[in-house]
Amino acid sequence: MARYFLRLAASAMAAVAFAVTASAQGLIRDAEIEETLREWTDPILTVAGLKPADVGFYIINDPSLNAFVANGQNIHLHTGLIIAAESPAQIKGVIAHETCHIACGHSVSRQRAAEVASRPALISIGLGILAIAAGEGGAGAALIGSSQQFAALNFFVHTRSEESMADAAAVEYLSQLHESTGGIVEFFEKFRYQEVLSNARRYPYFRSHPLASDRIRAVRDMAEKSGLMNEPPTPREQLQYEMMRAKLIGFLDTANKVRNEYPASNVSPSARYARSIAALQASDIDVALKEVDLLLAEQPDNPYFHELKGQILFESGRTAESVAPHKRSLELKPGQPLLLINYARSLNARDEPGDVEAAESALRDALIAEPENAFAWAQLAITLEKQGRRAEAQLATAESAYSIGDIVRANLFAHRAVDQLERGTPTYRRADDILLITDPSNPDNRDFYNRANRGPRFSVQTSGREMPFGNFTTDGR
Repeated sequence: MARYFLRLAASAMAAVAFAVTASAQGLIRDAEIEETLREWTDPILTVAGLKPADVGFYIINDPSLNAFVANGQNIHLHTGLIIAAESPAQIKGVIAHETCHIACGHSVSRQRAAEVASRPALISIGLGILAIAAGEGGAGAALIGSSQQFAALNFFVHTRSEESMADAAAVEYLSQLHESTGGIVEFFEKFRYQEVLSNARRYPYFRSHPLASDRIRAVRDMAEKSGLMNEPPTPREQLQYEMMRAKLIGFLDTANKVRNEYPASNVSPSARYARSIAALQASDIDVALKEVDLLLAEQPDNPYFHELKGQILFESGRTAESVAPHKRSLELKPGQPLLLINYARSLNARDEPGDVEAAESALRDALIAEPENAFAWAQLAITLEKQGRRAEAQLATAESAYSIGDIVRANLFAHRAVDQLERGTPTYRRADDILLITDPSNPDNRDFYNRANRGPRFSVQTSGREMPFGNFTTDGR
């Protein structure tokens, strides 16, 4: 179990940061990792006859090996699988397999997988901007949130015929792209010992995708016939894999794991990346900055190294200094919504003349790309409050609460906004829409309100340097 380090994001005029275990399940949002996985996945979706824009891709913080398709065209991948995979080809093989479960129209039977954290957990990686699936139509069945807990994560058990079809399709998709077909074989063979374990002891992936020796042989035969069994990854793909894995280990694993896998003698970019992140998690700011500065000396135009430096400075209380690296990350990756929110957060905290206006502009741009990003709405509420626009700030808080499924809080702040906004304006109409959707007299909302009244409710604390944006806590009501 990883040490307590992860930050959480909250739905009021602040967001995040008390420690939880890394075993708490949540959806990880990280611009760099998402860019890598999308770059690998979209061509597979295209050759499968799917539109990449129509397929959701979600990364779940969970050390177990699992990947699944849920609620339509949504692929979910556990961090444990990414870390355990030994090559880009192995990850691509799994993604190609899951793609067929969408493209091939497989019917699935839903099972309750496991109870998750006792309250919504948003894992802070990079910027630390995450999304709870509850209330987000695009988030599928990844995680369902409430004021008391995430509901269970659902996974699916496929029939043998579906698995065989998905294996064959994966090899075909990768062959069309002239990609290695050996990755899926290597992945299955690495974990073939799971076949002899009891169902309860297997990784979730191999409970929902059961292995059998004849299945592995069949996949190997198809891969060998493709002539691409040993096709190597490109240098870019190999570097992307190494950096993605290092980033996840640095944020999600123990300091010992980082030291053992990335000793000081290893001066590769991925090793420096992992050590810088691990030092940040241990509050060893000097080491964290030293490692990231060495990375920037070698790759001054890498936006994600600037992002990391901005995060290190921000989390060490040097908020004014954090603005410049975040701004530079956006110059190198214009319009990236998570980087925009990151930049805005630093501007909000620095609060020099012109900062809140610039922060509002960045957040508005980010929300065009991600209109259901609860963290962005929470930061916008801070920005608007600093400008004395309280009614709009209350509406932004309602939007943030609604995005994470907290309809009680959304209704409360929408009421406050409606009372102060000018009737007939777009902001008034939006606040009124939220009131209507979250109306406690609506039968569809009754169960939620009943649960909220019985269980603990969220409150936000904003004191203490280690909690600069507040905290998910329960007040016992």
